[in-house]
Amino acid sequence: MRLVVFGLTISSSWGNGHATLWRGFCRALAADGHHVTFFERDVPYYAQARDMWDAPGGSLILYQRWQAVEERARAALERADAAIVTSYCPDAPAATDLLREFALLKLFYDLDTPVTLAAIARGEEVPHIGARGLEEFDLVLSFTGGPVLDALKTLGARRALPLYGHADPEHHRPCTPCPAYRADLSYLGTYAADRQPALEELFVAPARARRQARFLLGGAQYPDDFPWSENIYFVRHMPPEQHPAFFCSSRLTLNVTRRDMRAMGWCPSGRLFEAAACGAPLVSDAWDGLDRFFEPGKEILLAHSRDDVLAALDTDEDALREMAGRARTRLLAEHSSQHRARELIGLIADAPSPRRQTVLAGAVS
Repeated sequence: MRLVVFGLTISSSWGNGHATLWRGFCRALAADGHHVTFFERDVPYYAQARDMWDAPGGSLILYQRWQAVEERARAALERADAAIVTSYCPDAPAATDLLREFALLKLFYDLDTPVTLAAIARGEEVPHIGARGLEEFDLVLSFTGGPVLDALKTLGARRALPLYGHADPEHHRPCTPCPAYRADLSYLGTYAADRQPALEELFVAPARARRQARFLLGGAQYPDDFPWSENIYFVRHMPPEQHPAFFCSSRLTLNVTRRDMRAMGWCPSGRLFEAAACGAPLVSDAWDGLDRFFEPGKEILLAHSRDDVLAALDTDEDALREMAGRARTRLLAEHSSQHRARELIGLIADAPSPRRQTVLAGAVS
């Protein structure tokens, strides 16, 4: 199957969670004989921190202006079986308009669904959704499941289904710890104002309560007024190839979810799967649906407050290792990039499309 994606970025992992996920998708799709052509606007802030120059097993097309790449996009769509427009794609409305010319399956994939819905509820403009909402698409996929799927239908989605995050075990796997990343508790994630209160409760407050312990924070865009303490160490940006060393070098790693996502639930982050794939013991904030992905108390620890994090830090070393091993086994069985890629192809093949003349079911083996 040939897929065309109009997305935010696959070339730069700086300050976003989209790139790593699309890289895992592309590798897994290519392994099964599929091909992805990824269109990405070449914006300065990603160009300055580019850590990949092609779509793994596919094609990356970088462009400066939509008008300059429109004919190339049209040529790719003429050969494609399906096209996907994603959340935060800078040219999502223009790409959506172009798709009207083609009798192929049209998908929208929102990797930020609760954030999208919360912005709309506040009356804010959402640039990646045009005036006609989602009615142009045969299928709408959401990185978040649960009640948000019904909410997407209020935006015109005819059919909305979850397509959750994942990790590529070829790239995210146990490795030798790195002394520079040694920590009792680590956290990896881009700064987000709506995540900050939870991060302060579950990371900063435990650090202040355990001055003798070492806490490590990795991620981009943290402000100067972040409430640092002398035992919180910082790595400004962690390229994907360093994630395994980061996760494997701390005794315990923390997952914190953005406010809107946590409120709606069913919102596993890509970092959650990456850490599990690396065999890192996990403690996470709690939200509805988390037990669908990892079993609390057996594969992951939950934290509602700083005291829960402190209790997690006091957990026996052997118990943490056993828990991490069970989480990795679950990841390999249910949440790898290959599982999600095959799920995507299955959804595409099974999706009804009154405007589509081609039957794609034969693409699934």
